This record gives sequence, structure tokens and C-alpha cells, in this order.
Amino acid sequence: MNKKLSPAFVELTQDALLKAIWFKSSLRMFLTQHKISDSALAQLHNDQTKRDFIVWLWPKLVKTEKGQNAILAMARSLAEMKHFPDLERKEDTKQRIPEAVEAVNRLRKAVAEVNGTIRETKASEARRKAVMVEVSKRLATQQSLEKLQTALTGITGKIGTQEGGYEFEKWIYDLAIYYELDARPGYKAAGRQIDGAITIEGTTFLIEAKLVQEPIGSPDIDIFMAKIESKADNTMGLFIALSGFNEGAKRAASKQRTPMLLLDSGHIFHLVLRGVMTLPQVVSRVKRHAHQTGSSYLNASEF
Repeated sequence: MNKKLSPAFVELTQDALLKAIWFKSSLRMFLTQHKISDSALAQLHNDQTKRDFIVWLWPKLVKTEKGQNAILAMARSLAEMKHFPDLERKEDTKQRIPEAVEAVNRLRKAVAEVNGTIRETKASEARRKAVMVEVSKRLATQQSLEKLQTALTGITGKIGTQEGGYEFEKWIYDLAIYYELDARPGYKAAGRQIDGAITIEGTTFLIEAKLVQEPIGSPDIDIFMAKIESKADNTMGLFIALSGFNEGAKRAASKQRTPMLLLDSGHIFHLVLRGVMTLPQVVSRVKRHAHQTGSSYLNASEF
């Protein structure tokens, strides 16, 4: 368990335990089933109330991960209780059972929340490990800008083809991994194809990659703009096209807030692959220019 149990959750578990299990013999059996040590159970004396014992035991369990795991296991068991044999033998059963039901119901909701959080944490950790494996594989095969440049030169021979476009998209992901950026390869979101995503200085950039003969025009900009505007406020777009952009495309990309940045062959070949600037530095420079001027494009020669 990676996350500590909240004080509220610990208290709900304690309350449900005291109300659902009445007799010391039943309590001892319940705690034994949940791996409470014999040395701890030895403190449960005949002349001691079960409440006093639980109040003594709980702080000791909370201090360690093993103890918190035991509390969580007890909480899950209590949350599954539908009958209360101990209380059915009590003279005031009509009072005790509703109190136990209420306590267990409150705990059941808390257990569902904790279980959801744990599932989410495990899934996140699994995704992180998968990404790290992928990063390691990529880094092992792509250790230099020279290799990246050689690969891109080969891809440009397929300009204008679907195969070339797909390989260019993968190449951009490889470039992001080379700079150890938080990156994601191409995927679909709400039926729309996204060529990838990278995060630089806290901003997530959706990627649009084009490997075509002619400069990009405003229709392609409009399509990509619609993808960007459907995402969260801190999301921007990064349109990378080696063929460049015509004036109409540059104007269309430079809307209010300038949510899209444009990179062409000058940025990639003359700055990044020559080692003059890193990809994050290039993106940050164009982004700063966009914030200062409202223009989404800054020619590499003007850096």
C-alpha cells in the first residue's frame, strides 16, 4: 500500500469494529484472522474493556505500513458484514444492530474510495514502468543526434507517402525521448488522430507531424486547431512540417493566445540536429516569441 490511510478512515474502521463485534472472544478471533500478533493479543486481559484494548492497539498499527495494511484488511472485512451474530445475542439488540449497520455503511463507502485510489495508484505505477521500459529501449538504440539525423534523412526520401508520414511521426517521438521529455506516441482521442504529445516546462503540446512536398496551408492549421481547442486550457499545439508553412497558415495559427507553435526544417536541421539548441529550447524560444508578438512562427535564422 503506497498511500497512508487517513485519520478519518482509521477512526471509521475502529468505530465499526467496536460496534459490530461485541464479545472479546469474537474480537480476539477477528484480530487473529487479520494477523495481529500474539504479543499484542496478550494485552487483551479479562479485566480490560475491548474499547480500551482497541484504543491501545490502533496507534501502534498506524505507525507502520504492516499495521496500516492490517487496518485496511479489517476495514474490508467489516465492510462485507451483513449480519452481526454477537449483537443478535444481546438484550438490547434492537439498538445495537442499527448502530452497527450505520457504522459499517459509513465504512463501506470509505473502503470503496480507498480501493479506487489504490487501483489508480497501481495503474499509474504500471504505466510509469511501461514508459521507463520504452524509454530505456529507445535510449539504447538512439544515443546521438547523428543517428537521428541519419534516420530523418532516410525518411525524407519517402516524402509525400503515408509510410513516410508515419515514420516521421515516430521519429519525432524518438527525438523527444532523446531529450528525455515526457512524451507519448501517436494515439486517438474522441475519434481524432493525434500524432503524439510532449510536455515541456509544464505545458503539454499536442503534435501534428507532416511530411509533404508543399508548404502547409491554412486548412491543415484549422483542422489541428480544432483538436487543440477541445483539450484542457494548458494544452498547446506543436505543428512540425519540414516543408514549412505558407503565409495563410502562419496567420491562421496566430490566433488569440497563440495556442499553436510552428516548426519547420530550419528548426529541426539547422538548430536541433546540429546541436545548436535542444528541442525544448527551440520550443521555448518560439513560445516566448508567440507570447511577445502573437505570432506562432519564428524563423530559425531570426533566433
